[in-house]
Amino acid sequence: MAMPASRGRRSDYGTVLLHGCLVIALVVAILTGLRIAAESPGRTWINIFDLVLPRHFVWVTHMQVGVILIAVALAYAIYILLARLFGRIRLDRVCLAGLFGPHHACWRAINIVIYWLLYLTLLTELVTGVLLYLDFSNYIVIALHWSGLWLICACVIGHILAQWKLGAIPQLLRILRPMRLPPQPPAFDPIDLLDLLERNSARPGMPYTQSAMQDLKNRARAQSQTEPPPARAQATALHASNRSRRGAIDERPRSIRSKGPTLQSNPFMTASAATIVAVSLLLAGERETSQTLRILRVDASDVPKLDGDTSDPAWRMTKPVFVATGHGDNFDGKGETTVEIRAVHDGYNAYFLFSWDDPTRSLKQLPLLKTSDGWKLLHHGYESGKEHAYNEDKFAVLLTTSDSVLAGDRTFHASAQPSAGKPGTLSGHGLHYTDRPGVFVDVWEWKATSTNAAGFMDDDHFGPPAEATAEQTEGRLPYRGGFAADPGTASYSDNFEHDEPAAYSKVINPRRLPKNAGDMSALGKIDLDPDHGESDEARWFMTEEESMPFSRALNAKVPVGTVVPGVIVSGSYTGDRADVRCAARWAAGRWALEVTRKLDTGSPYDIPIATGTFMRVAAFDHSQINHTRHVRPIRLELEP
Repeated sequence: MAMPASRGRRSDYGTVLLHGCLVIALVVAILTGLRIAAESPGRTWINIFDLVLPRHFVWVTHMQVGVILIAVALAYAIYILLARLFGRIRLDRVCLAGLFGPHHACWRAINIVIYWLLYLTLLTELVTGVLLYLDFSNYIVIALHWSGLWLICACVIGHILAQWKLGAIPQLLRILRPMRLPPQPPAFDPIDLLDLLERNSARPGMPYTQSAMQDLKNRARAQSQTEPPPARAQATALHASNRSRRGAIDERPRSIRSKGPTLQSNPFMTASAATIVAVSLLLAGERETSQTLRILRVDASDVPKLDGDTSDPAWRMTKPVFVATGHGDNFDGKGETTVEIRAVHDGYNAYFLFSWDDPTRSLKQLPLLKTSDGWKLLHHGYESGKEHAYNEDKFAVLLTTSDSVLAGDRTFHASAQPSAGKPGTLSGHGLHYTDRPGVFVDVWEWKATSTNAAGFMDDDHFGPPAEATAEQTEGRLPYRGGFAADPGTASYSDNFEHDEPAAYSKVINPRRLPKNAGDMSALGKIDLDPDHGESDEARWFMTEEESMPFSRALNAKVPVGTVVPGVIVSGSYTGDRADVRCAARWAAGRWALEVTRKLDTGSPYDIPIATGTFMRVAAFDHSQINHTRHVRPIRLELEP
């Protein structure tokens, strides 16, 4: 019994290898891309794929596979040209006409259209991916990159369906059955056509005489002599081969005839070599684009004053670094802002100026409103640890000695439960922690209401995953992984008792009330819209001196509609937690934050500020955890 012809369908080795690399790279890119996207605001629904999505080093892996995709795309384009396989994917009028033709012609045309849609989408993904990596991006680029992921998935499904329609299982399996590249038809040679006309010129009724034909051939040969040497040699070899099949004697050198077939038989190796060279140059160029923050040395008398005023002469002497950050929440719905960084040092302390655009001066940190039913905590997500409405503006700085921390990857672990044996997160987002005992990453956190009043940034760190408390294990309090404050005390606390998540939607009493019942003039003009900022003179915290512990008697004097701050400021910063001092000022839609710290504090939780240290920054626009980020770290270079 004869085997149907369809069972013997095969593909050439080059196509099989490139197709396999593309499929594997796309699968890894899609899985890591989905995990990265799950950390963006409003996309925690992606956690339904938690079992198949990677959890560790997703940013590094996503960037590495992006390089592989660039290499495969380049190799494929070169291979198609060298192997003269463009006819497989030619999108012309004949192909488009097939969309309205018979079944096979229609699906072949559909498949080619899907090819080109995939090529254009993949090109868009690679371009936007490179822009995101280089931090030359905005919310439009992020949206295009996100949309391209789903369009690629749709193209893959459409391609499989079209292949099925063209030949069912045998057609799908041909990509698993490699064979040698079949010989391609020779290129058109006008001299061969003239030879054919010459042979027929002796027939009665032919329009050309033998002398006229000879004249045309001489002109064609003369024109061929003006072609570039490789093209002329190839045309000469092909013409000689055709004449030999007609019995003519070939007197041309054998070496000329072998050049064409030798190059054509190795298009895959040629494409691979060219791709390796191109990608190597690309990676070398990438290293040259990494940002370096040079910390200028100044005299002790020239160091800037910490007051939030950016007019100090020291700042004008420095060259700033601009870092585009994105993937955050708010910021007028774009989730992005560009951070300007300047730095100086006097040999003992380092001074930094961080400036970034923020449309609102957000100070409303979880205020409480008295209603007819009692006190209500104003929040929108605090019960799950992802407040994004009634939260203060914040800014964070990360210092590490590792230059491979793409988007904080070695300190960030994705998934709603990234650490085995530890509680999951209430927010559905991942956790920060290091994966080795005794390894810490230095983190500074400034808060517009909580820390700014005292003139400090919280000196924190990422360390190994902490042991969970009973409340965290039971889901009453969020588990924070390896994020913790350095030893010492802070000067702020919440003006309410922490409780299980469901309790925050019920009546909750403040810990302290103002001494003068209902007098909250310090808040300035009260506007509870979280997207509206506060005036310059407003402050949304209370001190112990101007407040008293909650009591029924005092509470009875407070009228309904009163708003009290959610932050109590008392005491002072002490210990390692007090290593970073600061001052900030907001004006005309822009925060300016001046910061100072010793170059080396000697604390095991701190990273020295020295040449070779790497920095990351993040901005929060009245959001608890959804901050902006950038992919590559900034290298510090200390002027001696």
